[in-house]
Amino acid sequence: QVQLVESGGGLVQAGWSLRLSCVASGRINSIDTMAWYRQAPGNQRELVAAMTSGRSPDYADSVKGRFTISRDNAKNTVYLQMDSLKPEDTAVYYCNVFGVLSTQGPYYATNYWGQGTQVSVSS
Repeated sequence: QVQLVESGGGLVQAGWSLRLSCVASGRINSIDTMAWYRQAPGNQRELVAAMTSGRSPDYADSVKGRFTISRDNAKNTVYLQMDSLKPEDTAVYYCNVFGVLSTQGPYYATNYWGQGTQVSVSS
């Protein structure tokens, strides 16, 4: 099993920055994709940014140029640096991990989710 714990959410004013962190724990040898999703009230969950090993990051058009995803494979941690925040960025942000090679040998082509962290941006 893989557990994900997010941190870094909060309430900020428009134009400010926040940095989200997500640590994956468990019997993890490596992770294929680490990503951030968000869900605003009344909306479907949407991809914000994703980072797959060996590939360039992918971003939603709405956050390109403002958000940066990065990961530390040695720490099984993914970050989301959010700059120039806008009120429309307000949502619960979820960490997602897909494709885990365990230390025991098996590969799990499974989506794992964190509990979510609230990001609120006031105008």
